[in-house]
Amino acid sequence: MPIITSRYWNMVHGTNPDEVRQDFEGMQTMRILGSNMAFFLKCKDLGEKAGIARPAEEAAVYTNFIRG
Repeated sequence: MPIITSRYWNMVHGTNPDEVRQDFEGMQTMRILGSNMAFFLKCKDLGEKAGIARPAEEAAVYTNFIRG
């Protein structure tokens, strides 16, 4: 599963939209996150168009660590 990252915690602070807009660091972090998400989606789309297959899915394995 891809995990899209930014620079820091993906959040903004504020109790209303006006306060959130004043969180410049948070707003920058969210812009970077959005940009990174858009880049990933473009890469994914190009890969699918080029015929690059997704990894094969494996059956789930469950381990019981409590030995009797």
